[in-house]
Amino acid sequence: MVGAAGQGRAGNLPLETTSLIGRHDELARMGTLLEQGRLVTVTGVAGVGKTRLALRAAATLQPRLTHGAWWVPLSPIGQPGAVRYTIAEALPLADRSTRPMGEVLAEYLADRELLLVLDTCEHLIDECAAIVGTLLEAAPGLRVLATSRRSLDLPEEEVLLLGTLPVPGANGRGRTGARKGVARKVAREEVAREEETRKEGAREEAPREEETEAVRLLAERAAAALPGFTLDERNREAAVRVCRRLEGLPLAIELAAARLAEMPMEELADRLSDRLSLLGDTAQAVYGTVPPWHQALRTAIGWSHQLCTSEERLTWARLSVFAGSFDAAAAAQVCGDERLAPERVPGLLATLATKSLLIWEPTGGGERYRMLDTIREFGAFYLGHLGEQDTLRRRHRDHYRKLAGLGDASWLGPDQVAWYDRMTAEHDNLRAALEFALECPGEPVALELVGDLWFYWYGCGFAKEGAHFLERALAAETGPGRARTKALWVASLISTIQGDGVSGLELARQCEDQARRQGDASALEHGRSTVLAAILILGDGEQMMALSKDVYSHMSERAELTMAYCLSALSAGAAYNFFGSHEEAMAICDLVNRNCDRHGERLFRSHSDIVRTDAELNHGRPEAALSCARSALKIKHRLNDHLGVAIVLDLLGRIAVAMNEGERAACLLGVAQQVWNRIGRPQIGIPTWVAARRECEVQARRLVGDPAYERAYQAGYDIDPLDIGIAYAGGAADAGLLTAGT
Repeated sequence: MVGAAGQGRAGNLPLETTSLIGRHDELARMGTLLEQGRLVTVTGVAGVGKTRLALRAAATLQPRLTHGAWWVPLSPIGQPGAVRYTIAEALPLADRSTRPMGEVLAEYLADRELLLVLDTCEHLIDECAAIVGTLLEAAPGLRVLATSRRSLDLPEEEVLLLGTLPVPGANGRGRTGARKGVARKVAREEVAREEETRKEGAREEAPREEETEAVRLLAERAAAALPGFTLDERNREAAVRVCRRLEGLPLAIELAAARLAEMPMEELADRLSDRLSLLGDTAQAVYGTVPPWHQALRTAIGWSHQLCTSEERLTWARLSVFAGSFDAAAAAQVCGDERLAPERVPGLLATLATKSLLIWEPTGGGERYRMLDTIREFGAFYLGHLGEQDTLRRRHRDHYRKLAGLGDASWLGPDQVAWYDRMTAEHDNLRAALEFALECPGEPVALELVGDLWFYWYGCGFAKEGAHFLERALAAETGPGRARTKALWVASLISTIQGDGVSGLELARQCEDQARRQGDASALEHGRSTVLAAILILGDGEQMMALSKDVYSHMSERAELTMAYCLSALSAGAAYNFFGSHEEAMAICDLVNRNCDRHGERLFRSHSDIVRTDAELNHGRPEAALSCARSALKIKHRLNDHLGVAIVLDLLGRIAVAMNEGERAACLLGVAQQVWNRIGRPQIGIPTWVAARRECEVQARRLVGDPAYERAYQAGYDIDPLDIGIAYAGGAADAGLLTAGT
């Protein structure tokens, strides 16, 4: 069901790839609840369609919300502690400050009117309840729509218990109800009671068989599984029996429909009748227990499991260790061994997808797969029965540890954009691998993984979560070693770009100390690079100049491009700008540019363009500065570098002032401010940047007057910052930008 970006106003709601059958009454009721209240939780048994209904309701409400609707998928989170980061990533809120994420979220949402869709809360129910309660109190314009097998148990919560689809010939239908109250839980026992009440019967007249939503769902999904299928008099009675056997549970019906590619409707109905006599069938027999699901879902999934080949069952089980989506190469590496040949895995993925046990997702970079939560849960049950859970989690961790190492070695090269796309697609799996690594005391795996991911934290927009994992890994493994030295350097780098120069400098000194003891020249060079960057943040002019002169005197063409070289050089360039030595700053940029261009590197090339923009501007050449700024902005936008985008937009405002374009400057400063608000610390606290921004505002007001400035500034503040950035980078005219802003 997940597709590209959402529709309507701002938001990230996934596109629907299959139709929603029925649910008109439920949608109307949910719309009413969302209009009247601020917190609605959709509860119900697994497979009843909570997520699907919530997303449709959110899409309906989205156009009426000033700041849109935002989907936050929580099922990939295996451990508590990541919900705040996941909400921030969804918004997206690119905070780079050191403030607690909960505080950042509350401040960001305080003046916004938007809807958060927290999907699949039950395994993180306490954390979700605490966060939702805090955010609703802090943000009067916020509404929350949650899906869960349990309620959040909050005073203002409206609970919508979602029933199954109408079943042909049954005495009633699955009940959907809404209630409100304190200390009210719709837990598994309550859902079971609702189902029992439904079976005993509401006194509604049974709907006509050919019109029931369950039969319509079966017919539509059958046509997708078996092109040319139509519901007619020959198969209608069997279709009705299938829907009765599965009690109108949508996921169970969809799984059954996928079997119509292998057997006719009559056989499907007969075999389902046989399965229903076994409580929990496969799960009961294999595990000695029954998963806590609706009986129809146990029947459908258990039967699907039995009809799989042994290879398919093993693949299904092993795939359950993935969080979120995965590609065929990762699946082959993690799942393949002597029992399951790696070269067989891609074909098995395709087979499982045709059986609706995997969801196939085409992406710009290739194909990916994911499992529905319930399917993954069954696979995890079976993996536990096989005794392979720990082994597969280690394989999963080691695969992503290897991937991080490859990214570390390849980042400063021509494939940087491809690595950005690849690693951001694996975010859920990287998080899961780190969580498991932190569960392995005595092994430096967590330090190695979190250190090798420096480029991900630094270059892909995940600095705050990187700081979270670095702190945990350094606390868990305190012994000396090269992995710890590298992690200290990464921690100093992240602290510095968060604007915490004090911590950045302290961690960099620790890195230097350990590197000297180990005789590690590369680690020592990296430590020194962050010392200079931290001093730049702190504004210590004397130390800054001394270190910058040392860097400048040793600069040369490099056969190998390293992070330490780039960071040291560009920090020195920024320092020379600070002291008015713009020719030296431009000379440093020229050298860095040649090195980056020779290696095909783009991120630090764009950093260099920023330093050169500042130098050209201060040298009185705004046209040359504009060319550099536009070049930098394209790369910053492509790599989702919000900090870089904000810095460039500030510079573009200064360029506009230098060109006597006060209205354009005001508009761009408004756009920049919106991005800075997302980052959490304007100008990351660098005194010279703060002063330059303030002076730009003063000069722009002088050019156009306060009323015109305020109008243009607000136009920029209200527009999507990346769209405006792209427009400026492409040379859009002033009038076009301001028209878009209004």
